[in-house]
Amino acid sequence: MSKQLHAQWSSKMTFVLAAAGSAVGLGNIWRFSYMVGDSGGAAFVLIYLACVALVGLPILVAEWLIGRRGQKNPINAMADLARKNGKSQAWALVGVSGVLAAFLILSFYSVIGGWSLSYTLSSVTGAFSGQDADGIGALFNGLLGSPVILTLWHTAFMALVVFIVARGVTKGLEGAVRTMMPALVILMLVLVGYGMTTGHFVEALAFMFRPDWSAVTGGVVLAAMGQAFFTLSLGMGIMMAYGSYLGEEVNLISTARTVIILDTVIALLAGLAIFPIVFANGMSPGEGPGLIFVSLPVAFGNMTGGTILGLMFFLLLTFAALTSAISLLEPVVELVEERTPLSRVAATLLGGVAVWALGIAALMSFNVWDGVLIFGMNIFDLLDTFTSKVLLPLTGLGAILFAAWCLERSSVSDELNLVGGKERLWQLVARYVAPIGVIVVFVTGLL
Repeated sequence: MSKQLHAQWSSKMTFVLAAAGSAVGLGNIWRFSYMVGDSGGAAFVLIYLACVALVGLPILVAEWLIGRRGQKNPINAMADLARKNGKSQAWALVGVSGVLAAFLILSFYSVIGGWSLSYTLSSVTGAFSGQDADGIGALFNGLLGSPVILTLWHTAFMALVVFIVARGVTKGLEGAVRTMMPALVILMLVLVGYGMTTGHFVEALAFMFRPDWSAVTGGVVLAAMGQAFFTLSLGMGIMMAYGSYLGEEVNLISTARTVIILDTVIALLAGLAIFPIVFANGMSPGEGPGLIFVSLPVAFGNMTGGTILGLMFFLLLTFAALTSAISLLEPVVELVEERTPLSRVAATLLGGVAVWALGIAALMSFNVWDGVLIFGMNIFDLLDTFTSKVLLPLTGLGAILFAAWCLERSSVSDELNLVGGKERLWQLVARYVAPIGVIVVFVTGLL
């Protein structure tokens, strides 16, 4: 596809919403805010922001830079830029790794998105009303134990993703994020407002933001560094694909700051929405996914207005899942569209069906294939572990090394509007600090 024919974002704002929508996923809704509360509160937030500035931001900018310069899918973009800069074509493997990561992640992410859809319906039908933890636990285990029901919800979620992505950049991706991101923020603010009425909002504030430097250990710093890397959808080919639709007029560094701020604020708001309800009902904040799919439904089922609040919460969760899922499918579709004669719709259907089929294997690891273990893990856990601990760090590392060491230094500085001290700081961070940070995350993840 030529540069002239390549799709473009209609405005900087829609690009920011799309990038933030990709970054704000299911993990943001519970994981980040819990990490804040359990790892030193405001102390952790400050460490996290420092890690974002030194690791997340430069890699995000590097991936956008590669995508915008290449104006193609991540694999072709890396290959073309390597050739133009006299470097080995082996750099294209960075693009391969990113697109493969997006494909594999979406296969099991869609299964969890299906859970969220299922719980949205359960909220409407009053399935949580009057239930205790055992009752909700049985409901969740019943969902996991039925390959037919899981497949139906997984299929419904993937159908929504395919429908949005097939419509293209302007009608599909932009149309979705213009609707879902504001809706997500509104739902979040309403739930935070409810949290203020529980009598436990101050407790939630203290849990999340009271600085406790004694809780900060080497492990906490590593966790902050890992979160800074993973929360921004880095290493998945997403930001390269999104960057390929980006015009020259967009300032990449300031836009990256905006996306990071949005991502962080939404994650913290999620904590202020969830934890007052958790504390009001005497629950533990550290239950991870169980907090979302077991503990909170118990609370919603036993509180005044719980049906409405439960519906709003799981709609919020579904929107977060969808904005991330459409970004995960995009690099795959862009690759198929540019490497084959298929239309956008056909490329999306092909990519979507392939992802859906692998997702069937992932969901069956909870039931009929629960005894099938590879390296001691079921299929779902294997996909999660391989992508998060191997593909994502290696892709992100490849992107920042390529941008910092292979692209012409002066042209990168010109494109990023860097002069003097800012240019030297960028070189220091992009060439040394960010790569070392990713290597540390990678090595500790494998240990």
